Amino acid sequence: MRLFHLKAQSDYLPRWGVLLLDILLCTIAFWLCTWIGSGIFDYKMIAQFVWPLWKQYMVIICVQILAFGIFHTYTGILRYSTFIDTIKILLANVTTSVALLLFNSAMQYYTGQHPILNTLLLIYLPIAFVLLFTLRVGVKTLSEILSDERGTPRVMIYGTQTAGIAIAKMLRAAGNTPYRPVGFIAGPKERHSYELAGLNVRTLDKKLFEWMAARNIHHVIISPIKMREIEPSRDLQVFIDHNIRILTTPYFTQFDNTNDIDAQRIGRIDAIRIEDLLERPQIDINTENVRQIIQKKVVLISGAAGSIGSELVRQVQRFEPQVTILLEIAESPLHDLTLDLQKQFPDNRFIPIIADIRNRARIEQIFNEMRPDIVYHAAAYKHVPLMESFPNEAIQTNVLGTKNMADMAVKYGVQRFVMISTDKAVNPTNIMGASKRIAEIYVQSLFRKLHAENKDCTKFITTRFGNVLGSNGSVIPYFRKQIAAGGPVTVTHPEIIRYFMTIPEACCLVMEAGTLGEGGEIFIFDMGKPVKIIDLARNMIRLAGYTPEKDISIVFTGLRPGEKLYEELLNQKELTIPTSHNKIMIARVREFDYEQVQKQVNKLIETSQLDKPFTTVTLMKNIVPEFISKNSIYEQLDAQ
Repeated sequence: MRLFHLKAQSDYLPRWGVLLLDILLCTIAFWLCTWIGSGIFDYKMIAQFVWPLWKQYMVIICVQILAFGIFHTYTGILRYSTFIDTIKILLANVTTSVALLLFNSAMQYYTGQHPILNTLLLIYLPIAFVLLFTLRVGVKTLSEILSDERGTPRVMIYGTQTAGIAIAKMLRAAGNTPYRPVGFIAGPKERHSYELAGLNVRTLDKKLFEWMAARNIHHVIISPIKMREIEPSRDLQVFIDHNIRILTTPYFTQFDNTNDIDAQRIGRIDAIRIEDLLERPQIDINTENVRQIIQKKVVLISGAAGSIGSELVRQVQRFEPQVTILLEIAESPLHDLTLDLQKQFPDNRFIPIIADIRNRARIEQIFNEMRPDIVYHAAAYKHVPLMESFPNEAIQTNVLGTKNMADMAVKYGVQRFVMISTDKAVNPTNIMGASKRIAEIYVQSLFRKLHAENKDCTKFITTRFGNVLGSNGSVIPYFRKQIAAGGPVTVTHPEIIRYFMTIPEACCLVMEAGTLGEGGEIFIFDMGKPVKIIDLARNMIRLAGYTPEKDISIVFTGLRPGEKLYEELLNQKELTIPTSHNKIMIARVREFDYEQVQKQVNKLIETSQLDKPFTTVTLMKNIVPEFISKNSIYEQLDAQ
């Protein structure tokens, strides 16, 4: 009963169970040998020269068990037996026979008697080996048949190095295996041996997908280590195009004892995410420069609970600030962030503050009390269609809020003020982009005025980048929800493209730019290649295990108000110059006179409080002449 209980718990025989089975088979082999030998020998006549059969049996079994222990033949899992296990069994049997033959010779020398018939030993060796080998092959074959009946998906493992082999071991050793490994896929620089760990090794070519389709294989597992060695967006696209679902695993390298693997790790195998495909190689930043700027300083981050803000908060902690001020208007996200930070960084100080950057008196109170040294200004309204409907709110938050933060930074001696802007500020076609461009103009002109009066003034630095993967309200979470609901997936236009960057990547570059800037610069980031949103949608559908247009449809809804097909990172009149970091450039932009900008911005802010959206937008276009509305009710202002 205990044997069946353990079998139900672990789904594989314990070691002692395998050993008992092997001993039983060896017992059968011995008695088969005696039965075969009965046709050759008269046991009664030779009894005076050899030991009784029961003694011969005890000696053979004891030596056989010792050989099993030496070669660890019983430590593996029967259904995952490999060529190595076969060699172990053969060596154990040969060792047993050789040891017993030597024992016979020694006994013959000293006593003149053969305890065990040599002929019996020679017959025993092949019979025992065949029985032990048949057990393992039979269990493995039966397991595969039962696995197919249960519908366990077959999976290929991409990579033949240590990490790939570890995945195969992990899947084989799991009690409840969610996938059955059937082979490896070798990259161009990997070995292409016919078999590895008992599994086929196939080359990544057209024939591979025909071979997989014929065997009903629709899954590939790739380790995180392999992901770092390839360019995911390029090297994994071939699997997506053939409707092969790509899976990944947690980080691990190898398992020394496959029987002791935590089965919960198997459950963590999951479909690869679109973020993993779009992610680029890790960015290296000058951590010492960043540390010199942040260490032992009071750091204030506005919009701290947002996508960019919260990641900035976490990355800043690596550089040991004296205290981090979390400025946020959204109560619940700030509360959740604070709890996470206290758990993740128990030795660091955090001061959560609920405040509205549009409230100048409240912002001054905070700066006066906290006296921040570094400010990362990430608070903003960012959704293009909404801001197109509420231009006055865009001005109040993106322009007035930035002005309040910048003015207080100057008044209370902030050393560096880093503003997070957007690629939509370049040749803006919408309210949101134009409002951010006006905020850029204000902080740049303010620095220019201050720097002319005092070289040691607050350094205002602006950073521009495109969409960040997985940020709140961005296209990827939106598509994911639509796919989970069964579709359709809505895309505004078949030709629309966007630049994408991961949140950690963007925040790394923001901190690096904050150390490079001497004030007044607009830093732009290398966003890589643009991505067609229709391709993004199709890949997300395939990664979810569906076929585009068959399982989940894609519907084109038309460009939204203020939306344009192609985002730009630079104005045509702007030039860029390189920096010490190859991913960061400086945009040369038109300079503005602070006194004139201040008058225009103040008038714009006053107008935005009067609920006259057309008047507000007209003033915006006066400040930013390149602001040409698209798909918007404000296009008529451009015609005028």
